[in-house]
Amino acid sequence: MLRCLNCVVGVLMLFDTDVLIWIQRGNLKAAALFESAETRYVSLQTYMELLQCAPSKKNIRLAKKFLTDFDVTVLPLTEDIGHRAAVYVEEYTASHGLRAGDALVAATASGHDLVLATSNEKHFKAIQSLQLKVLKP
Repeated sequence: MLRCLNCVVGVLMLFDTDVLIWIQRGNLKAAALFESAETRYVSLQTYMELLQCAPSKKNIRLAKKFLTDFDVTVLPLTEDIGHRAAVYVEEYTASHGLRAGDALVAATASGHDLVLATSNEKHFKAIQSLQLKVLKP
């Protein structure tokens, strides 16, 4: 069962890369969602994607400063997360096109019992145990 939460105030959230990119682009809905979370997390996968997408060292510094300024915790990969992600890939790649990076993000959210905030619902909707908050920018 897909659970999309309507009220997110006070929720512990893991943010997908796309939400952080929307914030960088000045999207007010993404910023409001981010600010509404009681505690903010990103997976190590998302952290690496942010750095990978930065076009310069200055942008890398800005991305890291953003995460620090807003007290975002980067959750590490663990054996459990790796195992869970592998199960997701095995279960959902052929039927729903789930990619390894998205599987790691989903496994991090479900492994820590966090709501996953994303605007890419199609990437995650097949994973029934995952709690989603879908951003419609």
